[in-house]
Amino acid sequence: MVELKKALELKEELDALRPIDPEREAIIMQKFRLDWNYHSNHLEGNTLTYGETKALLLFNITAQGKPLKDHIEVTGHNEAINWVLDLVKGDRPFSESFIRQIHQLLLKEPYEVDAITPDGKPTKKKVHVGEYKKTPNHVRTVTGEIFRFATPEETPAKMTDLLNWYRNKTEEKTLNPILVAAEFHYKFIRIHPFDDGNGRTARIIMNFILMKYGFPPTIIKTEDKENYYAALRIADAGNIEAFINYIAENLVHSLELMISGAKGEPIEEDDDIEKEVSLLKSKFEIINEREYIAKNDEELKKIISKSFLPFNRNLKEHQQKLYESFYEKLEQLFYKDGKATTEIYHALKPLEIDTFKSELVFKFLKIIGYDRNYTIYIIINFKKSKYDLLIETSYNYYIRLEKPYGVSLTKKESNNIIKALAENHKSFIEEIISLKESSKKK
Repeated sequence: MVELKKALELKEELDALRPIDPEREAIIMQKFRLDWNYHSNHLEGNTLTYGETKALLLFNITAQGKPLKDHIEVTGHNEAINWVLDLVKGDRPFSESFIRQIHQLLLKEPYEVDAITPDGKPTKKKVHVGEYKKTPNHVRTVTGEIFRFATPEETPAKMTDLLNWYRNKTEEKTLNPILVAAEFHYKFIRIHPFDDGNGRTARIIMNFILMKYGFPPTIIKTEDKENYYAALRIADAGNIEAFINYIAENLVHSLELMISGAKGEPIEEDDDIEKEVSLLKSKFEIINEREYIAKNDEELKKIISKSFLPFNRNLKEHQQKLYESFYEKLEQLFYKDGKATTEIYHALKPLEIDTFKSELVFKFLKIIGYDRNYTIYIIINFKKSKYDLLIETSYNYYIRLEKPYGVSLTKKESNNIIKALAENHKSFIEEIISLKESSKKK
């Protein structure tokens, strides 16, 4: 992994500059703390801007018109970071109690959130602060299927196993802290031990591990949200290396910034006033696009021709190349507002369409006794001033991209999704083969 190697090399360069002047180090860590607070909360839907986050944490200035909950989230997250920064310097053991205290500092007090019952019905549930979940926190995907995390009954044992795994890893002579930190983050997310706040907790723990071994924190930026979630989904499909490399790539940026600061060089990025202006510019452009580019014939045709068709063609060719020989048949159906059609453009009246759907179905797996299909669903929901692109499989993969009219799917987004779908399909076949082998042994 190229980024992993680069991160280790930069760590050696940083170590050679140590000890860092205390005043410089304080300036560097303040920047990391502000970036970390803003991005980690914004990833989870917090509405405070970078400037509002900075004003709140440095000057205790609240943002008018923003929810109280968003201010509490930021101040709680900051308290958790400061607590962890103090503990990095000591020898406190890393334990389940430690993790629960992070969660308690983050969320401060109990509250209610929307949820779904095990049979998929909407409900409300209470978030217990600093305690493992009391009810399931599975996620409903776009096709109505449930993506399942650990059950409340399984969670304590799985968390104990995770901490034992961590202790065993840190005792190895060939310990690589980046591998351990990234994998811990992923394993923690797969358990989802709390009712809420799992992502923020996972990122704090990951950075605690990194900082414990002399690395700076890695910051997952909110503008890179889709790549972050795509890397997690690739890991879900069995390729944990992709997620580790993603974390290493972001850690490289943090190391480069810290090295610049240690040398006395400027560390300002687009994360100060320039970044704030950049974010405003993006919002300004999107508002204009939403105001002036509304749902119309031409835009819907562009989405089909410039986003869906190239993506669908590349996806189908890639999947056929890898997996067609495993199945008896491959077929693709297109649906316009629920009605099946074989021709994308045939009698298509864009202004009258709200939902366009494609199903790429690999039918009849060539394994005796396992008559199962693998399906990739691609759904485009056309709204008044934007469109949603939803991609899901019949085997626990889901991603959603929301875009204003006039903005197409990028090549990078397309390639990441196609790669993730290939991994997901491979995991599906591996599971069937494993089940078949197990049944033969009995």
